[in-house]
Amino acid sequence: MSTLVGLRRDGAAICFTWQDGVEACLMPRALRVVCPCAHCVSEVTGRRLLDPATVPDDLGLVDMQPVGNYAYRLLFDDGHDSGIFRLELLHEMSRAADGSAS
Repeated sequence: MSTLVGLRRDGAAICFTWQDGVEACLMPRALRVVCPCAHCVSEVTGRRLLDPATVPDDLGLVDMQPVGNYAYRLLFDDGHDSGIFRLELLHEMSRAADGSAS
């Protein structure tokens, strides 16, 4: 897993720059629909509980708070704030958005 070397806002998007050269801007909705918290994913079955159709296209991000050196807690403007997004997930999403996913 690559190291996160840059993080910035670009309008509504959150832009990530990784040590391996991957750069991508992700919209809050794209992050919200993959939220790994227990409200969005069953802890027992791993089945996704959040219906993506219920997440508005114009969803905003209120804040990002670091969690140790391994994740960020994202706070969305729909009030959802329990997702801890590990750097591995953010890197994987960045690679997919950058077109460098294998």
